[in-house]
Amino acid sequence: MTFTSIVRFIVAFFMVPYYLFNYIFNDYAYPAVSTSGAYLFCYFVGNEVSEQTLHFAVSTDGYNFKALNGNEPVIEQTKGTGCVRDPYILKGVDENGKDCYFIIATDMNALEGWTSNHCLITWRSYDLVNWVDETVIDIRQFDGFETTNRAWAPQAIWDNDKQMYMVYWATSTLENDCAGHYYAYTKDFKKFETEPKVLYGRWNEPDPETGELRNIQCIDGDIVYNEKDGYYYLYFKEDITQKIAYVRSKNLTGPYNTDYTVCSLNYWGVEGSSMYRITGTDAWMMIMDEYGQDSYFAQMTRDFSTFRRVQRSTYSMDHLKPRHGSVVAISEAEYTALADAYGIQK
Repeated sequence: MTFTSIVRFIVAFFMVPYYLFNYIFNDYAYPAVSTSGAYLFCYFVGNEVSEQTLHFAVSTDGYNFKALNGNEPVIEQTKGTGCVRDPYILKGVDENGKDCYFIIATDMNALEGWTSNHCLITWRSYDLVNWVDETVIDIRQFDGFETTNRAWAPQAIWDNDKQMYMVYWATSTLENDCAGHYYAYTKDFKKFETEPKVLYGRWNEPDPETGELRNIQCIDGDIVYNEKDGYYYLYFKEDITQKIAYVRSKNLTGPYNTDYTVCSLNYWGVEGSSMYRITGTDAWMMIMDEYGQDSYFAQMTRDFSTFRRVQRSTYSMDHLKPRHGSVVAISEAEYTALADAYGIQK
């Protein structure tokens, strides 16, 4: 057991009475204790050009994050709009089977308007410090998507059957300005091997009060596989309530059920939810952007459908001023390498 792991368990032991009291009387999640490794948070910080940039923060417990590089950008964007939003970071393998990390994000400058972009942007790294293969993927190159005016919040998940990554994102066009989720497959995050197809959308949905058909925007998808029940859970921003909801399917590409379930527990509107496991446990954190409050909200689940709020004093993210981002588990060696390269903010 490493020194960091020992510290984790000592702190958790002395906090037991406090957490137990809040679990019983205040309906908060009982924090799971991370058993090894560390965590990397990738995010952007605002809508100005200088803020639509990639930022990193690290944590040893999965709850409390400290900025790298003084909370200044860690990757220089040289292609596309020069502005990046909604970054999703994942660990995977390259086309030769070598371990690496990928970032896939929205290539967009919000100052040009909310229907101004049509590209995704990607990077690859073998050490989390040096990022290469910056690539812009233009959705307008595909048949039926020539008038794309949104290509938002891409993420990716490994499809073992296809032996490729399924990339999914929210898209709208001039003809259909109501965004829905689409997917395509890639081997290298530099090009798509398949044409985009519909994953999940809310088009021609009956209004429960009037019965009239309506289109409802569907964005910010986050798919997680539940090993316990064999379902893929697709979390997304539910546009009517401004909460996070989910649908699920036994198949990665669907069909997903049409009766969604709202699952976020906070009062304010949220978007950009992201799920990650607390290492060594069956507990999953869902973090989400309280976009109107300049804050982040966190909740926890062990079954992917029922959640408990995480007490705000248990986690710290707001000091980073993060917008829609994602977290990936990393090793202690990678944590040390990042700290040596960028320095950790006190």
